[in-house]
Amino acid sequence: MASARKKASTDGTATPKRAPRRKQAAPGSRGLAAVELALGTPPAAVEALGRDIAADGGAVLGVYRDPVGGHWPVLAGLPLEKVVPTPFQRDLSEAHVKRLTAVVDRLGRFLDPVIAVRQDDGTYWTPNGHHRTAAVRALGGRAIVALVLPDREVAYQILALNTEKAHNLREKSLEVVRMAREIAARDPRPEHEFALEFEEPPFLTLGLCYERRPRFSGGAYHPVLKRCDAFLEEQLPAALEIRAARAARLLEVDDAVGAAVQKLRERGFDSPYLRSFVVARCNPLRFQQGGAGAGGGPDVDATVAKMLDAARKFDPAKVKPEHLAQAGGPPEAAE
Repeated sequence: MASARKKASTDGTATPKRAPRRKQAAPGSRGLAAVELALGTPPAAVEALGRDIAADGGAVLGVYRDPVGGHWPVLAGLPLEKVVPTPFQRDLSEAHVKRLTAVVDRLGRFLDPVIAVRQDDGTYWTPNGHHRTAAVRALGGRAIVALVLPDREVAYQILALNTEKAHNLREKSLEVVRMAREIAARDPRPEHEFALEFEEPPFLTLGLCYERRPRFSGGAYHPVLKRCDAFLEEQLPAALEIRAARAARLLEVDDAVGAAVQKLRERGFDSPYLRSFVVARCNPLRFQQGGAGAGGGPDVDATVAKMLDAARKFDPAKVKPEHLAQAGGPPEAAE
């Protein structure tokens, strides 16, 4: 066994590197003790935020230090009409709002404060409370409890903060590209500096595809893009232009894949996996080792160009029923 592993590492084939394990923190080694959360004098910015909340018709219920980073959130009651979703947030799920409304109504309690960030016009953006605020509105509520943060950049960390309802790929991608446009207008730093906010480079590319084609089957292309798409060095406005061109090419691939799927259907193949099957067959990275990233990983534009060429040359006559039976992956309806 050892000799086989040695051969695999010396015969020229790449061996994937394992990510280093994160060391487990020793118990009680980080953050503040419980009694320390109420100690200290809040910074001037937090004191000013409290005054603004009162002027906006809200009420400060408490100020404390968070136990991990020592930051100072303000627990406040806010007028419901002043709490709005971030402008780049996903659309409401009416079914989820209905379920939340029923639960809050049945319990007669609102027990999960939203996160909010005050804007200059006296409104409060919530990056993670769109459905909860909609539920309280549906019940005729007047106020909502929020953790108001003085750090405005938190409003853009929406994917990390959202605990309401799991995002699917389409929702994540659309949120990220909307957020990128909002940030580009006020803070045009290089795209790679917003890795925390955007989470994955493919979300930007796929989001632009979904905007142009709402029924786009992004799940079929996401695994390919994760292998080769990386955050860009260009400033965000220029990066969005590059990604718009990239998305247009990916939609060309999707058109060619759609034509191949239609030919398979004409030959009698009927499966929810047809699109994923064709994309997998056209994926030039399926037999390659290595991951995404600039400098060493596969080039995303070259990969998409090869996929387009392969999709246009796809020969349905070479596909046998057993080939499709072996195919895995989510069906097109999974989006």
